Amino acid sequence: MARVWLIAGPTASGKSALALRLAETTGADIVNADSMQLYADLRVLTARPSVEDEVRAPHHLYGVADAAETWSVGAWVRAATKALGEIAARERPAIIVGGTGLYFNALTQGLAEIPTIPAAIRAEVRARLDRLGEDAFRQALALIDPQAAARIAPGDHQRLVRAMEVASATGRSLTAWQAATTPLLAPDAYRALVIDPPREALYARCDARLGAMARDGGLEEVAALMARGLDPQLPAMKALGVREFARHLAGELTLEQALSLARQETRRYAKRQMTWFRNQTPHWPRTADPLSWTHAP
Repeated sequence: MARVWLIAGPTASGKSALALRLAETTGADIVNADSMQLYADLRVLTARPSVEDEVRAPHHLYGVADAAETWSVGAWVRAATKALGEIAARERPAIIVGGTGLYFNALTQGLAEIPTIPAAIRAEVRARLDRLGEDAFRQALALIDPQAAARIAPGDHQRLVRAMEVASATGRSLTAWQAATTPLLAPDAYRALVIDPPREALYARCDARLGAMARDGGLEEVAALMARGLDPQLPAMKALGVREFARHLAGELTLEQALSLARQETRRYAKRQMTWFRNQTPHWPRTADPLSWTHAP
């Protein structure tokens, strides 16, 4: 079986550069595992590989979705499974790289086939969170799914609501659904790595990259999205920098104010990613410097 590498880590940690270097030295294809880099409309703001980088090695699942679409974890798994099958059929290695932890969870732990949740239950659960507040809502969730209540990060309302609505609609906890799954990749079928740089160095990279994005086409990407009049709740519209740059383009903020807010949000996001990988992948090898990592066994 062809080798598979999993390269995970927070935004701006150097994942894509490492994946490209590894691909060039091993003849591997690269598969995207970043939920925002799926969107064709966001090459600059999501730091997707450049056109030149995409020529240096085959890339899969980059820019394949329109900003008006919503991709679930299941949709990504189906697309990634198809891509991995095609790569394996050519007897090439694969590198799966990104910062979306749930994608890696689905690969290594499996994806629960949970029934569709009725809209009325989803709305009731969301209203319940708004009414109770996060702390009381989490305590209520702990009564029916203590594992989910303990593992979901503070402030992650989307996943708190998901855990509660699954239990409410199915009579079975989300943790129980997830425990009854089969990994898509066997434990001996891949080699994993988490890039875990020093926090201050990572924050400095995030800050610098946002400034470069604003100069190099990020504002134009946001203007194009705004012109489409898309639902602001769509995933693509919540990409880092979109809301802040949109407010700048609307005349509500100066560019420096927008950059300051976007940098704050990006640092918070990077911190959440680091915490997630630390908690969810404690046994994966780690490196603070991707340039020093070697793929040799």
